[in-house]
Amino acid sequence: MKRMRALTPVSVAVLSSALLAAGAQAAPLPLTPLPEARAQTPRQTLVPQPKRAEFPNGTLPLGGLGVRVVGSAPELAWAVRDLRAEWKTRLGAELQGGAAGKPGIVIGTLADQELAAKAKAAGLDNAAAEGYALWVDSSGAYIVGADGKGAYAGAQTLRQLLTPAGVRFAKISDSPGLRDRVAMIYLDQYSAQVNDRLIPMLAALKYNAVLIMSNYVQWDTAKAGGFAHPGGASKAEARRVAELARSYGLEPIPLIETLSHAGWMFYGGKNLNLKQDPESQNLWAYDTLNPDTYSKVILPVLSEAVELFRPTRVHIGHDEVRSRDRFPARENGKALGFEKLYVDDVVKLHDHLKSLNVATMIWHDSAFADSVIATLPAQLPKDIQVAYWNYTSGTGTDLLGKIAAMGFPVLGASWLDAGNPEGQAKVAAKTRALGMIQTRWTGYFGNPSIWDGQAEQGVPFVRAASAFWNPDAPVVAGAEGIFRDLYQPAAYRAAAGSAVNLKSLVTRSLSDDDEKGWILKGPDIDLRNLGTGVKRLGAYSFDVQGAVMLRGSRPAAKDLPERATVELGRKADALAFLHTTGWPAATPREVIGRYEVAYADGTTLALPLEYGRHIRAWTDTLPSSMIPAPGFSGQTRDGLNVAVPVLEWTNPKPGVVIKSVTLVSEGKNANPTLIGLTLIGDRP
Repeated sequence: MKRMRALTPVSVAVLSSALLAAGAQAAPLPLTPLPEARAQTPRQTLVPQPKRAEFPNGTLPLGGLGVRVVGSAPELAWAVRDLRAEWKTRLGAELQGGAAGKPGIVIGTLADQELAAKAKAAGLDNAAAEGYALWVDSSGAYIVGADGKGAYAGAQTLRQLLTPAGVRFAKISDSPGLRDRVAMIYLDQYSAQVNDRLIPMLAALKYNAVLIMSNYVQWDTAKAGGFAHPGGASKAEARRVAELARSYGLEPIPLIETLSHAGWMFYGGKNLNLKQDPESQNLWAYDTLNPDTYSKVILPVLSEAVELFRPTRVHIGHDEVRSRDRFPARENGKALGFEKLYVDDVVKLHDHLKSLNVATMIWHDSAFADSVIATLPAQLPKDIQVAYWNYTSGTGTDLLGKIAAMGFPVLGASWLDAGNPEGQAKVAAKTRALGMIQTRWTGYFGNPSIWDGQAEQGVPFVRAASAFWNPDAPVVAGAEGIFRDLYQPAAYRAAAGSAVNLKSLVTRSLSDDDEKGWILKGPDIDLRNLGTGVKRLGAYSFDVQGAVMLRGSRPAAKDLPERATVELGRKADALAFLHTTGWPAATPREVIGRYEVAYADGTTLALPLEYGRHIRAWTDTLPSSMIPAPGFSGQTRDGLNVAVPVLEWTNPKPGVVIKSVTLVSEGKNANPTLIGLTLIGDRP
């Protein structure tokens, strides 16, 4: 006789729901009232970490607190602007002007003898360039910069001491470990909506320059030649971004990729006679032996860039020159050889920029490759700044020192791998490099992906900023949350609500002692460290009782139910879902399930769950989207890093009772799993 399989808790719930559909509504699940269902609170750690910091007990009250500057450096006005923005955003309050003789915030530099004496009396050394002394006590808050830039850096630290109750007492002496701290940004048709957030964020993290990808700016030269890309930023937007960057203490460094990555000059099928390889389908490199390359395209564009950005230096690219096209490919080029073609091109561009009083920067790889390093670098002008990119943690860093030893000003360049910016910054400091560049490769027209799509390239801005300012500082913890908060800052306030007890719907326990819980892999690879009960995870609180795991294509999830209904019978301003999947999806943005929100008025709204955008596997710790907020992060017993994010959904019908929320699985590799549900602003 075939044995009947016992119904899981979700099967029972779904069956009960179906039986009750024709009669009385199922009873709502138990709720735990929470005065802080969602609470945005100040960070306790400073980023970047100062070189020397003490935090005595105490808080400077906000009542009557004002700000005043001593001196006329423009950075002092910027500091006041940023502090006032912080007060407005975080507290919804105005930071007024201060008066001498009253407790307040005073910002100045060592140029003022009285402030210099106060800093000395406080025992704080801040004489290094961009250095500052900062102290907060019952008499007020003081920022004394070694120069204007130092005072501005100090203001970014003071912003992080703000709490709803006042400004935390502190005693800080600080200065940067690296001179140039550069972050890479893009210009495209989405520039304003991204750069207007990104630039203030980078300033708050104490970067002092931006490398601006500018290939596709709609240059006059490109318009006249018919190769201006419609997705490129206008010159007016490029100029605006450059001025915005300057107003936040960030030097604009345009990057115009030349010699290689030169597809921009062939857009629309133009200039094809200038491509280096006549048989190329990649449109990668240009012909250095055709005078039209320079007279009609390259030099006029560089001149426009100098006029527009007013830079002190321009990055001309020159990386991966031989990675796609044959180089050289034409017979006249083969007769001269790669080194001659490369050097002549660099020198031509360098000399043109030098005539405009602008320095030149290049990537290192083509000029300092093993095959040419013994001969090619010696032919380049020694004032060329070399950006040494290395995107793997802990490897190849000796070359940075070799380039410096050859007499070139050198910067390191890092990307997103764990330990990569941190390790490179240490080497840069040791070799006395000019500084570091945090690169970003999100695509020429993919600016919005820094928030939604490739956010894993935004999070390293936080880690790199800390390492570039203080190479000896530990790796930043919680960088994902810091990036999210700085890019899209929220007020310091709490919202009441209620946590739903999902115990009756649980299909899998978070711990797996007998290979019958979580993903059936045993105790070394389960989610036990998340714990159970009412708990705060990130900015949200949940009542965690286990996992409402639904069906998936994996053998360990095939027998689970395809849906689970949470009966509510409440109004709410928003819903917060603590959720994940047991396994990753096959492709990004794949719809792996949905929430169905049923209202008492008979209407239903569906919330599709796109993998990576709204939900991701517990083992998928690189956030591609900032739409979900950080929730739980930890490790399994065998040391695997894991994370469970929170998706907050704003209810478009807050005045209508939510009858129920049903989680539905598409049965794919990534199976939706609800661990916690909290109602924000709920009411009967």
